[in-house]
Amino acid sequence: MFRQRQVKIVATLGPASGSPEIIRDLVSAGADVFRLNMSHMRAEALAERVELIRAIEEKLGHPVGILVDLQGPKLRVGNFATEDGVMIESGARFTLDSDPAPGDSQRVCLPHPEILGALAPGHALILDDGKLRFVVEAVEKDKAIARVVVGGVLKSRKGVSLPDTIIPVSAMTEKDYRDAAAARAAGADWIALSFVQRAEDIADLRRIVGDEVRIIAKIEKPQAVERLEDILEAADGLMVARGDLGVEMPLEKVPGLQKRIIRLARRLGKPVIVATQMLESMITAPTPTRAEVSDVATAVFEGADAVMLSAESASGAYPREAVAMMDRIAREVESDPLFPALIANQRSAPEITGADAIAASARQIAETLELPAICAWSFSGATALRIARERPRAAILALSPRRETARALSLVWGIHPIITKDASDINDMAMRGAKFAMRAGIGKPGQRIVVVAGIPFGTPGATNIVRIAHIPGAQPGSKS
Repeated sequence: MFRQRQVKIVATLGPASGSPEIIRDLVSAGADVFRLNMSHMRAEALAERVELIRAIEEKLGHPVGILVDLQGPKLRVGNFATEDGVMIESGARFTLDSDPAPGDSQRVCLPHPEILGALAPGHALILDDGKLRFVVEAVEKDKAIARVVVGGVLKSRKGVSLPDTIIPVSAMTEKDYRDAAAARAAGADWIALSFVQRAEDIADLRRIVGDEVRIIAKIEKPQAVERLEDILEAADGLMVARGDLGVEMPLEKVPGLQKRIIRLARRLGKPVIVATQMLESMITAPTPTRAEVSDVATAVFEGADAVMLSAESASGAYPREAVAMMDRIAREVESDPLFPALIANQRSAPEITGADAIAASARQIAETLELPAICAWSFSGATALRIARERPRAAILALSPRRETARALSLVWGIHPIITKDASDINDMAMRGAKFAMRAGIGKPGQRIVVVAGIPFGTPGATNIVRIAHIPGAQPGSKS
C-alpha cells in the first residue's frame, strides 16, 4: 500500500471508530497510525484493541503504527455545595486551600498539596479550559489567595492549569505507570507522555518501557517550551499539543511555537506530530471550514511528520470522511509547485556523523539524477530516520527485517516501511531494493534508484554504503 504523500496521518480510535470494518476503512482512507487515548480507556482493554489492529494489519499486509497516549495528571478543583457551581466575580479575592469542605463563592479545595506548595505570588491560575483566570497574591500554609482577573461560573471538579508553576512531581500518575506497562506488553510502537515539564519526565517513562517502545513528548506547557531541546534529546519525537498549549499560553503565540517546534524536531531528525482541532468542525459536519483546511495545509508546508485527528475520528459523525479529507489536503499541498522549495529552504545542515553524511549524499544523488526512490536498509530505523531528516524529493523505502521497526517508521515523513528478510550481500541489497521499488509502483524497468545500507548487515547504526542500482528491464546506462 504505497501512499501518494509524504506526511503521515494519525487517527484516534474511539466509539465512532472501534469496529474492524471502520478501522479497515480508515487505513484505506489514509490513516497510517492509530492513536489509543488512555484518558478514555482502561489498561485491561488496551491489549484487546491492539490485537484488533494487528489482525487488520495482517490482512492488509502493510505495517500500521500504534500510538498509546497517556492521560497524565488531571489537576482539578474540589467540589462546590451546589451542582450549578458558584459565580466568581472579576476583581474579587478567591482562596484555594486544602480544606475538603464544599466550596462557595469565597473559596474551594485544591486537593493537590504539591500545587499549593509550589505556588508563589504572581503565578497565574487558569481554570475550566481558560474560562476563568486568577493571579496568586499571597501564599500561606495550605492555602493560596488569588485575585480574580476573569470571573465566571466555576463548577465542581473543573481543571486547573498552571502556566507559571513548576510542579515538583513526575508527569506520570499511577494510572500512567499501569498504562505504560500495558502498552509495552501489548506491543505498542509509540507512547505519548502528557504534560511534560522537563527531560527527567521522559526518563521516568523510559524506565518502564525501555527501548522497546519509542516515546513522544507532548509539548503542552510553557515549562516544556523553555526546555525544548533537552526534552527532545531525551525523547524519540514530539507532539505539538495545541489544545492545552493554547490554554496555558496566549493563543497568538501558538502558531510561532508550532513552527519553532517543527524546525527543532527536523533539525534533530526526530518525528513531530501537529495535533488538536485540525478538522474540528468535522465532528458534526461532513466538510471542514476553510480555516481548518488552511491549518492542515500549513503543517504540511512546514514539513511536519504527521497531522493528527482526535475527536474527528474517535467520536465524530464522519470518521472516514475526516481521514479522507486530511489525505486530500496533504496530497494537494505536496503537489504544489512551491512545496519542494519550501521544504528545502527549511533543511538543516547535516550533523558531523557518517550516517548524516551518507543520508545527505543519498538525497543529493537522487535529486541530481532525478531518481524516483531511495531504498534504506534499516534494522533499528536509524538509517531511515536520517534520510527522512533530509526531506528528499524521492520516495523513501525503508526495508527492515524487524516488524517493530517498520511499524514505528509508519509515523515518519516520507517513509514507506516494508518488512523483509535482511540482505545477504551487497548485490542482494541492490537487487531487492530495486524489486521493491518497482513493486510499489515508484520505479520502472530501466530506471535507477539509490540504495543505502550498512555492513555488516543487521548491525544497528552501521550506515556506510550508498549505491546506485538499476531496476531490471533495461541495460545499465540507459536514460532514467
